[in-house]
Amino acid sequence: MTDDGSRAGVTASPRPYYCELRRGRPIAWCRCGRSQRQPFCDGRSHQGTGFEPLIYRPQEAWEEVLLCGCKRTGTPPFCDGTHNNLPGGYRADARSEDVRNGLRRAQADDRGIARLDGRCYVVSPAPTADSRGAPFRIRKLIGRSLGAEHQSLFELEAGSGTTPSFGAGSADVILFVARGSATIEISGRTFEVRERDGLHVRPGEWFRAASQTCSRLFVSTLPAAESLTPALSSAADFDDRFPDRVRGVDEAIRSEMGPRYFQMLVDSAVGLRGAAQFIGHIPPSRAEMHRHLYEEALMVLSGRGILWNEESRADVRAGDVIFLPRKHAHSLECTDTDGMDVAGIIYPGDNPSLNY
Repeated sequence: MTDDGSRAGVTASPRPYYCELRRGRPIAWCRCGRSQRQPFCDGRSHQGTGFEPLIYRPQEAWEEVLLCGCKRTGTPPFCDGTHNNLPGGYRADARSEDVRNGLRRAQADDRGIARLDGRCYVVSPAPTADSRGAPFRIRKLIGRSLGAEHQSLFELEAGSGTTPSFGAGSADVILFVARGSATIEISGRTFEVRERDGLHVRPGEWFRAASQTCSRLFVSTLPAAESLTPALSSAADFDDRFPDRVRGVDEAIRSEMGPRYFQMLVDSAVGLRGAAQFIGHIPPSRAEMHRHLYEEALMVLSGRGILWNEESRADVRAGDVIFLPRKHAHSLECTDTDGMDVAGIIYPGDNPSLNY
């Protein structure tokens, strides 16, 4: 049965199918789960089952999609993450420890960046020599110059006082409070934020932070911006269509994902489209190697563990930031008995439970 009580087909695969589709070439997605041409209908296996295939016509010239294999999605024909909570849907990585121990251990360079396979890396932020003693410090942790294609992430550390006003032009800006509390002003409107809150600054708006004590903020720009720039006099006024900008931790709206869970912070509920910010918990466990269609930034808030790639690995701990390119094979393992808390930004995409 599906979540709405309707009958579901047979599970063809506990994981979704990655497919590349073309406009003008409609597909027939198998609903019954019995087709021998998964995830597509074979024209005969559904006969007598009461199921009919779903016809989908791609709208874009080229679409990368994850088509549901469990046949229980709420967004047919696309995966919505339901498979993660089905038997066999969320699995541990079964590779042997002998293989793992033979993988290259990535070492941090003088900027604190440990590079794994491809463009994947872990960065351990640390004060830079030329910014010590300043009332605030900004460091770019993710961006095009570091290998990202779609998003940027900046670390903003503010002492007692108020930072200058910043903007990112036409990009969405997402803030996460990793330490302390602050008053965030967005184009003349103020918001009180505390540790582990997320906040959305809409395109064209400016923001600044005021704090009584040292606070640590992560600032994401979507799409990527190479720098946070001083706010222009022509910056947009506060967008009153979206007055509610702050989202905090709320255990009542957690989403289960196998033994792990996450909660959405900044997403479409506050006007963000095509991207999402979340906070989650990983118990002592190791995910199976998998990929995402989105680019992901992960901020390790507590605990420690290991990031595994196909050919390398890197130790991670509280304070580190992980960059995962699109379609990059990886596995994040928590080795801490108390578990690991993370905050993440995904873009382009809005569902952190989608993997293949």
